[in-house]
Amino acid sequence: MSLREEYFDDGPCPDNPGWRQWNVKDKTIFNGAVMGHLITRVDDDGKARLRMFPERRHENLQGMIHGAISLSLIDISMFTTMHMIGSGNAGPSVTLELSTQFVGAGDPALPLDAVNEIVRETGKLVFVRGQVVQGNNVIVSHSGIVRKFSSTRTDAKS
Repeated sequence: MSLREEYFDDGPCPDNPGWRQWNVKDKTIFNGAVMGHLITRVDDDGKARLRMFPERRHENLQGMIHGAISLSLIDISMFTTMHMIGSGNAGPSVTLELSTQFVGAGDPALPLDAVNEIVRETGKLVFVRGQVVQGNNVIVSHSGIVRKFSSTRTDAKS
């Protein structure tokens, strides 16, 4: 069983044709406990998209999506991007760097999407850039670097 099969439910999403689920099986760890239901797909332009469905618990005091939720979505999306349009080798791996620019407020009534492309992938590093969007509205621009470890290394998990 692969790391992906062991930890993730990533089959087709019956409620969203053309999308796949991206949910951890253990709902007590961060992704499942905090982020809720996540779905992913590859867009026609070849970019990977990870979607979340905001809930009240994802809002800040102003009633907008909390910045930490956007950051978490970005971080998770870098790994789905590696699986969806990269080598498929996203685990075990860790985020080395994440640069973000908050450029708009997220509306909790709308799905929140992280849309990414791979700038370059080497044997050990993946350079990703993208945006968090709601429709045509950009909420966050970002870029990041993920470090891949060999599958025999067990002390670094994402």
